[in-house]
Order: sequence, then C-alpha cells, then structure tokens
Amino acid sequence: VDEIISSANKIFLTTHENPDGDGLGSEVALYHHLNEVGKEVKIINCSPTPDMYDFLNTNSCIETYDENKHSEWVKNADLAIVFDVGDFERTRVLKDVIYSNNIPVMNIDHHPHPDNHGFSYNIVDIKSAATGCMVRSYLKEARDKPLTKEICEGIYVAVMTDTGCFRHSNTDTYCHSIAIECLDKGVNTNFIYQKIYENSSKTRVSVLGEMISNIGYDLDGKFAWSIVTNNMMNKYHATKNDLDGFSDFIRSIKGVEVALIIYEVDLNSCRINFRSKGTFTVNNIAKSFGGGGHAFASGAVINKSLDEAKEMIINTTKNMILEQRKNYK
Repeated sequence: VDEIISSANKIFLTTHENPDGDGLGSEVALYHHLNEVGKEVKIINCSPTPDMYDFLNTNSCIETYDENKHSEWVKNADLAIVFDVGDFERTRVLKDVIYSNNIPVMNIDHHPHPDNHGFSYNIVDIKSAATGCMVRSYLKEARDKPLTKEICEGIYVAVMTDTGCFRHSNTDTYCHSIAIECLDKGVNTNFIYQKIYENSSKTRVSVLGEMISNIGYDLDGKFAWSIVTNNMMNKYHATKNDLDGFSDFIRSIKGVEVALIIYEVDLNSCRINFRSKGTFTVNNIAKSFGGGGHAFASGAVINKSLDEAKEMIINTTKNMILEQRKNYK
C-alpha cells in the first residue's frame, strides 16, 4: 500500500454518497498525512458534508464534486483512494470520472466486496471495526513521525462512529488503544461527541417522533420495523442527514433483536436499513434484496414503490429471521 501511495504525487480521496463518520474521518486523516509529506492532495466527495461533521473541514479541505471546478484537476491525478464505500457505485459520478480518466483507484474498506469490485487495488479487512482502524494501522507503519492531533481527530471520528461510541460488538482492544492515543494527542472527544450526537435539529426530532409512532413488532417483539415516507420528510422539510441513527434507535428498544427501517426514496424506490443486536445476522437479509453490508448493520435499495415493497420486505425479513432461529436450536 505504501509503495503505491508513495509513488503517486497527485492524489484525490473520496468516500461514499451521504458520507458518514468513518468515511469522512478516514479521508481527513489520510489527507493531513499526505499534505504533510508534500503530496498534492484533495478530498472530493460526491455528496456535501453533513453539518455534524463540519468541524473536520479545516481550511475547507473537504470539497463536493463540481465538474467545472474539479474536472481538470482530477483528470491529472495519479491515484484515487476510496474509503468505506461498500460498493464502488456508491461514489456515484466519481466512479465515472475515475474510469473515464483511467485513474488507478485504491479501495480501503472493511466491507466485503465481490470479485468484480472494479478497483485497481482492493485493500479490505472485514474484521476491522472501522476503515479508520485500517488507516491508523497504515499511518503507524508509513510515518517516521508520531501521528498529529489533526490526523488523530479524523481517526477518532471514524472509529467512534462505526463502533457506536465503542458500544457495538465490533469494538475491540485496538479500538480502545486508538481512543487512548487520540486522548494523549489532545483530541477533544467530548466536543466531538456533542457535535455528532447531541446536535439534533428540531426537524430531525419531529421526523423521529413520527417514525417512533409507526413502529410495528413481530416475533414476540424480537423484530421491529418502521417507515419514513416522503410525506413525512416534506412535512418537516427534512433531509437524508436528519435520518441518521433511526435504525439504531429501534434496535435500542428492550427485547428487539432485529430492527428494520424502510425509507421511501421516490415513487418507484425504497431504501432499507437493518440493525441487529448480534443474535441474528442481517447482511444475508440485505443480500436477498440486492444489498449488503456488515453482519449486524446492512442495507439495500429496492426498485419498487413503498406500497409494493412494504409487506414483501417485512415478510421476507421475518421469514429469514425464523430460518436463522431454527438453525440456532
């Protein structure tokens, strides 16, 4: 990995659409390292940065792709590095930009990828709690100097968010060692937590309230689901960023083992998110709908209307949970 990165002079970094803490934190951490060692580097994402992560955008280092502004710069890049993407398609227009300019592309990720992933270099560790853990491991090997506070801040955001603040089952001793290092470097972990998790807009709370009122239960309360419609979104002028963490909320309910949320995207498609407390895997359920992800956190997009898809999604999920339960007996 270091040989490939070191041999490139002009590098652009990116992550998936609707970026989260792991993708943003990972690219910001590597950005500060590459900038320090004299590389010409830009972070260019296909989606704007959610407000809760604005504090990472020091000196406006995170940019949103604009063809007029970026096409000339990008076409001369020696290397593109993609973080935490899960599927190359989730970089949207940037996948086409990379291919049309024949830019070598490295994927750094902890999601599983098929053999036809489309990357020049596919660096994947599905046992890693976060892509940020992989970035930290690389930097510890590649750097002559200790990690800086700026680098550690990005890594901390990546690891904290993808472990659910060090609560989820993917949290291991390495995650905690990263937290210790970040604290030692002066990272303000309380500030970061408040910016990300204690900064809900009134809009978000209003949509969350309606989502909670729609929760349904099955399998003696072990399976719970809810729906977020476009009418709800329009009613409160909500955006996708307002919906972050909704499936985690349902999973937090006592007795619930599997949580499902169906988001209406438009008249002909829905987005679904699964979360599990650990008894049942959900990536196999997501795969049955053409999606994927982690064993206990995954999702998919369904090309059907909400009315067409709702019962099918709920029933399929219920039946696949029942099949798993049989195997556990």
